[in-house]
Parts: sequence; C-alpha cells; structure tokens
Amino acid sequence: VQLQAWGGGLVQAGGSLKLSCSVSGRALSSYRMGWFRQAPGKEREFVASISWFDSATYYLDSVEDRFIISRDNAENMVYLQMNSLNPEDTAVYYCAAKAEGLSWLGRGVSWGQGTLVTVSS
Repeated sequence: VQLQAWGGGLVQAGGSLKLSCSVSGRALSSYRMGWFRQAPGKEREFVASISWFDSATYYLDSVEDRFIISRDNAENMVYLQMNSLNPEDTAVYYCAAKAEGLSWLGRGVSWGQGTLVTVSS
C-alpha cells in the first residue's frame, strides 16, 4: 500500500483543517486506515483510524469530539477533518495503513510522508 498525505498548514487556535491521504494498493477492503501525529520532542501517537470495510472508527480521547476520520472508497481517499484546533495539536501528521488484526506497532504498517500542522495561539 502506498500513501500520500497533504493538507497541513498554519491555522489559528479554534480553526479547522482537513487532511487528505491518497491510497493505492490491492485488497484495501481488508485494511484499516489511520492517522498518527508526532509533536516536537514527543513520540508518534495514534490519532484516529477507520476500517476500509465497514467504516468502524476509533479516536484518541483528546480528539474524539473535534476530529472526524472518513474515507471515500470510490476515490481511494482517507480524510481527517480537524476542528477546534489548539496549539497542543501542533505536530506532523502521518497517514498509515495496516491489515485488520495486525498491530500498529508492527512491521506490517505502511506509512505516508508527514504533513505539518501548526496551530498558533
């Protein structure tokens, strides 16, 4: 699976951004797509994921009421709508993919390049 993410930028606190990720590969119906982020000086953390098969979603607690992950099967796209952004959301955001049942910590994860989101106070 090949992934390419874009859509980051500079936004004021309280604003919104929508990240996009194009996905190419076969048998995507058996995959789960995710967004991760890595803030300066911190480890990469899970943000949200969605099943390509049934759109079941999971979120990091701190973003659950503000971010929405979605996918477009016809266009092979995954999105992350981010609302009510705050400076703590500043990070490089990565799109990722893995087969259902595998761990996000394992070697079977495909990663896109990151896109930088900067939220100013």
